[in-house]
Amino acid sequence: MFGLGWPEVGLIAIAAIVIFGPKKIPEMGSALGKTLRGFKQEMNKPSSDQDDTEQDHS
Repeated sequence: MFGLGWPEVGLIAIAAIVIFGPKKIPEMGSALGKTLRGFKQEMNKPSSDQDDTEQDHS
């Protein structure tokens, strides 16, 4: 996972709990999940800009 070992991941998790608090962490995870899901849907959706560009080069 990004070249991090378990000790580093644990340290980051502890720092996040100390900084944001245990009640805020699930809310942030949910927001991040929704953001990534929306980004993934936009990346998989064909856009009209790409279609126009492909037609211009043909």
